[in-house]
Amino acid sequence: MASAASAPPTPANLKRIVGASLVGTTIEWYDFFLYGSAAALVFNELFFPNSDPLVGTLLSFLTYAVGFAARPLGALVFGHYGDRLGRKKLLVLSLLLMGGATFAIGLLPTHATIGTAAPVLLTVLRLVQGFALGGEWGGAVLLVSEHGDARRRGFWASWPQTGAPAGQLLATGVLSLLTALLSESAFLNWGWRIPFLLSGVLVIVGLWIRLSVDESPVFRQALAQAEARKTDGTQAAEKTPLVAVLRHHWRDVLVAMGARMAENISYYVITAFILVYATTSAGVSKQTALNSVLIASAVHFAVIPLWGALSDRIGRRPVYLIGAVGVGLWMFPFFSLIDTGGYANLILAVTVGLVMHGAMYAPQAAFFSEMFATRMRYSGASIGAQFASVAAGAPAPLIATALLSEYDSSTPIALYVIAAALLTIVAVALAKETRNRDLADIGPSDAAATPTSRTRDTHRV
Repeated sequence: MASAASAPPTPANLKRIVGASLVGTTIEWYDFFLYGSAAALVFNELFFPNSDPLVGTLLSFLTYAVGFAARPLGALVFGHYGDRLGRKKLLVLSLLLMGGATFAIGLLPTHATIGTAAPVLLTVLRLVQGFALGGEWGGAVLLVSEHGDARRRGFWASWPQTGAPAGQLLATGVLSLLTALLSESAFLNWGWRIPFLLSGVLVIVGLWIRLSVDESPVFRQALAQAEARKTDGTQAAEKTPLVAVLRHHWRDVLVAMGARMAENISYYVITAFILVYATTSAGVSKQTALNSVLIASAVHFAVIPLWGALSDRIGRRPVYLIGAVGVGLWMFPFFSLIDTGGYANLILAVTVGLVMHGAMYAPQAAFFSEMFATRMRYSGASIGAQFASVAAGAPAPLIATALLSEYDSSTPIALYVIAAALLTIVAVALAKETRNRDLADIGPSDAAATPTSRTRDTHRV
């Protein structure tokens, strides 16, 4: 019999929770991806104008990577307070920080106006973006996972994951529209600022929706139980969430980090680096490259809930492995199709890549949530996800661009992604299946239990 905390909410309430998480994550990813697209297309000229074009792109991607460096700090801070104070409060704060930083980038003077101070200020604002996103992901997926019906947790928890392609779709769509309507000089002079300033409007909408939802019932129950144990003297003071995670769930953190490698690296190669490779090596126009990512992101958005639903039927691990293997096998055809310069081939390359990526990304929310106990779940899921991003997503466009510059070939880049896929396959193969776990029943002792007893005590049929 499931606990009261894990009883399914009403359909209307669950949809409101999912909608609030989806809108918030879409806005946050819009802000984050907008920077990545701008880094590939215009920041090299606006903030690093004295460099060779490819070197300028490398410097531009370096500021892009800085945002990832701040994500682990965001994971630690937001995870700590999210496990102590609740998911909702921290999600509101993350949205304000991200939106404020993005809006400020839209107002930022360029190198031509204030010299070297421009890239410095750009880097600072990118750090704020990374800090906010480091705390956003864990809270958004947990809010849905801890509200949702356990039998369909993979499906419902995958919806906040669609915020990534939705944000990519929105960011790429706005940029594509502006490049189509404006001349190149107008876009460089002022047009690039419009998508960043638009973030201010989106944040207001996101806050209105996010403030309307309730705190996670699983968290409220765990907090009440912890307070009761402290009051009656049956439990000593709780350890900080970070200490508890490293003590009870360190294996799960390593699994989550390994699982993120192929997912994170492949995504940024397919969506960010592609704008560099297609325009410089394959001779494709910026507009064509943006449109291919736009179309593929729409398909990506559609398939993520389908992969999430499949993970409810056959398990998180099998679906995740399909994605890791698929991405690895697709890399050489991916670049071969782009090299043809054909529009249809470019769309096919990016679309199949993102469909395979979706098989990893969709079950990830439920998979990581089910690994950790409630009072350390925000910290555990965020640390596992965001610390991996420093080694994976952060340097991926930078490494790919450097490899292209050094070897003038896509082969080393394909091998780089394949190596990441192999690492993810090993990590997920070593993980325990989590599909039937009751989130309210997972405690610190479960993490230390033997695999057999852990499965028996924490799974529901």
